[in-house]
Amino acid sequence: MGYFPFFVDLSGKEGLVVGGGDVALRKIEKLLPYGPHLTVAALSWREELEQIQGLSLVRKAFEESMVEGKYFVIAATDDQALNEQISRLCRERNILVNVVDDKEECTFLFPSLVKRGKLSIGISTEGASPSGAIHIKNHLNQWLPKSFDEILDFLEKTRILVKAQVPQEKRRSLVFSKMFEQCMEKGRGLTEGEIRGILEKADEDD
Repeated sequence: MGYFPFFVDLSGKEGLVVGGGDVALRKIEKLLPYGPHLTVAALSWREELEQIQGLSLVRKAFEESMVEGKYFVIAATDDQALNEQISRLCRERNILVNVVDDKEECTFLFPSLVKRGKLSIGISTEGASPSGAIHIKNHLNQWLPKSFDEILDFLEKTRILVKAQVPQEKRRSLVFSKMFEQCMEKGRGLTEGEIRGILEKADEDD
């Protein structure tokens, strides 16, 4: 059937990570830029986790009550039976769950992620080829300008200006498209003169 790539607002949402090893750390590092409140439950954990601000670290074995009130749970232990138990509990309670290295026990998957400012690209092969997803991710990172987050901020700010000066929707869409193309070519936002040139060209083509 496939996995539909929803983009979900995680800001302030409660998440639980069971396990404190390398895999747990990688999952946490992916999630943190999106603003969830994460609790990590493990008997031991990587020292790096203690340096991450905002994490709630609980040094104890998993208990069923830990999943209560959570929006999502990540089972990242090396105990397959425990991971399956966590998955079952979450499914019974309609809590989103990800079990590392076990797609059948997951209700959501972690994509290979490209993030530049407001841009988020999730790449998934549904577990068929994780290396393929990473390969595509690396190509995207090479293609995107290093300043892409700044380009997006610039385009967001200029939307108001363009909407005010170009009321026709079809023509406005062409202006936005041309601005994006020039930003990508130049690797930066545009000057006032460059913006004016695009607007004037749109008037001539109208």
